Amino acid sequence: MTDKHEQEHEHDAHDTSSRLGRSEDAGKESGYAEAVSRDGGHDHDGGHDHDGGHDHDGGQDHQSHHAHMARDFRLRFFISLGLTLPILFLAPMIREFLGLGALTFTGDRYVLFGLSTIVYFYGGWPFLKGLYDEMRELNPGMMTLIGLAVTVAWVYSSAVAFGLEGRTFFWELATLIDIMLLGHWIEMRSVMGASRALEELVKLMPSEAHRITDGGDTEDVRIDELEKGDVVLVKPGEKIPGDGSVVEGHSAVDESMITGESVPVEKQEDDDVIGGSVNGDSSLKVRISKTGEDSYLSQVVELVRSAQESKSRAQSLADRAAKWLTIIAISAGLITLAAWWLAAGSTFVFSLERMVTVMVITCPHALGLAVPLVVAVSTALSARNGLLLRDRRGFERAREVSAILFDKTGTLTEGSFGVSNVVLFDDGMDRDELIRIAAAVESESEHPIARAIAEEAEEHPSVKDFSAIPGKGAKGVVDGKDVLVVSRGYMKENDIAYDADAVSEDADAGKTLAFVVIDNEAKGMIALADRIREESREAIAKLKNMGIECRMLTGDNEKVAEWVAGELELDEFYADVLPDEKADIVKKVQDEGHVVAMTGDGVNDAPALATADVGIAIGSGTDVAAETADVILVNSSPMDVERVIAFSKATHKKMIQNLFWATGYNVFAIPLAAGVLAWTGILLSPAVGAVLMSMSTVIVAINARFLSVDESE
Repeated sequence: MTDKHEQEHEHDAHDTSSRLGRSEDAGKESGYAEAVSRDGGHDHDGGHDHDGGHDHDGGQDHQSHHAHMARDFRLRFFISLGLTLPILFLAPMIREFLGLGALTFTGDRYVLFGLSTIVYFYGGWPFLKGLYDEMRELNPGMMTLIGLAVTVAWVYSSAVAFGLEGRTFFWELATLIDIMLLGHWIEMRSVMGASRALEELVKLMPSEAHRITDGGDTEDVRIDELEKGDVVLVKPGEKIPGDGSVVEGHSAVDESMITGESVPVEKQEDDDVIGGSVNGDSSLKVRISKTGEDSYLSQVVELVRSAQESKSRAQSLADRAAKWLTIIAISAGLITLAAWWLAAGSTFVFSLERMVTVMVITCPHALGLAVPLVVAVSTALSARNGLLLRDRRGFERAREVSAILFDKTGTLTEGSFGVSNVVLFDDGMDRDELIRIAAAVESESEHPIARAIAEEAEEHPSVKDFSAIPGKGAKGVVDGKDVLVVSRGYMKENDIAYDADAVSEDADAGKTLAFVVIDNEAKGMIALADRIREESREAIAKLKNMGIECRMLTGDNEKVAEWVAGELELDEFYADVLPDEKADIVKKVQDEGHVVAMTGDGVNDAPALATADVGIAIGSGTDVAAETADVILVNSSPMDVERVIAFSKATHKKMIQNLFWATGYNVFAIPLAAGVLAWTGILLSPAVGAVLMSMSTVIVAINARFLSVDESE
């Protein structure tokens, strides 16, 4: 690590020459959406050239693919729903239930057949394709059960429509497909956005740069036209267009979006700068050393993408339940057919009706909604309570978290400097007076430290003859007295005496020290630090009471990290950490056997957020952090981290209840549908089986609505 220039106050710099590691691609979509995605035939290998010439192939294509799938399910759902309305109107059972009486006309059964056939082939196509793919791979699951259920219902109902004795199941077929399309549409919407993190990262780079020509003039060029060795002019407030070193100028550069450093870093000749960081209040001339894929930011992009794609693809509870239900449904249906037709000697039509009843009563109406409904309800509830759930898989796993890694700047702290302590060297000077005089001088400066001191004073006198002391502080005349507000380095260089013991505690804590000197005599010291959030202490205490280890990651130096960790009583902390190192530390804690949650707010946190089992972004942070995270805390409160974990437990509990209602009733319904009580006169018709199946759906829907954030408290 290299020492940072004092920039009025003392800090440490990060080694910006660190190379980020790359990991291999591993995995794409997850859940039962993956089975459907095989149908799209979309090419995922294409690149997308963003501003700046960064070729991040695949990111945009994956995003477009998910968006296409969501649109496809939505279109199929609404078209199928439109066709379902006349099917319900023509269905004899529905009309009888509503007391409308039978509606018959010549060819009515063929109209019903035609409408239902369109719904079967158009609306049910994703599931039929999924059935084919799963059976081809000998891996039956949700698609197999849905595809088999709608196929049995359609084939049997079609046979009845053309003369076979029995009753049709066209309305059950149509509503089953509608609900499953709705469930998959919800699933697709939940996985969209996974690739946006890459887009947000690339947006940190400007689109153009001011290149200095051989004649000393400047020309505006696209960033992808820059070459190694080019010198560019970076004006105040502009983003630095690439990695390089300063060849002329002196300015404070905001690297917080890249490295997480909480204080702008003073840059002068020969100092390294990172592409995407924001220049301060003075112009810089920078010689470009890295462009394109070699740049620091591009490597962070690659790291984020690799971490995202290597996430676990564990099957959802619904998928696992569906696999067992598939086996049970198929086995029970075939056994029922064989038992009545071959063993009991009943007619084939009666035996087939028994089998169809078993298949219909086992149809996954409720199972299809068991998880998506809870997801939809929990997403809406959490949003109203300041918790945005971007990725349900990560959110669901939050209930298992055993260790949490917090980023410091902007997460546990406010990310802005403030006065934390004042030490007086003169008994005749009080705190407010010292702040008032210092604020008078600092009010003329735009430096973050100066602004923090100026904001601490309610009012202050005017200053005359103000001037900045580059890299050391500022001076001016206040109330006729010469006033300096300077760094410890300035005090040493100019042999200005002060009580070193009185400031040692703040210095050892890594705080920024601003000395106030009046008429060449030290009157006091103002210690500044990144403010710890008021809620951080309570949040850490609650999490530790839940048995969860609380650790901190930060790009700041060890003294600052140690002070914050001590104030919050954290279990462990890691300082001087670069983005790639944050992801490595997450993996290290995972290797210890922990389910790890990462909480952060900046681009530097994005790889770690993506690598963690659960990524939690503070809402006040950058868009990339939000898009990489599983959960976004809109209110920017660490207290909400505890609420996320508790709400995850409540949501999981509700999912288990729904899965029980969606599948548990089959323990009683399947034997009844198969006719085990036929000897007592109890024999369920396919229509009654459909009603029982629908009742389980209603129960699941009602139960999901009872989910409450209050359960998590």
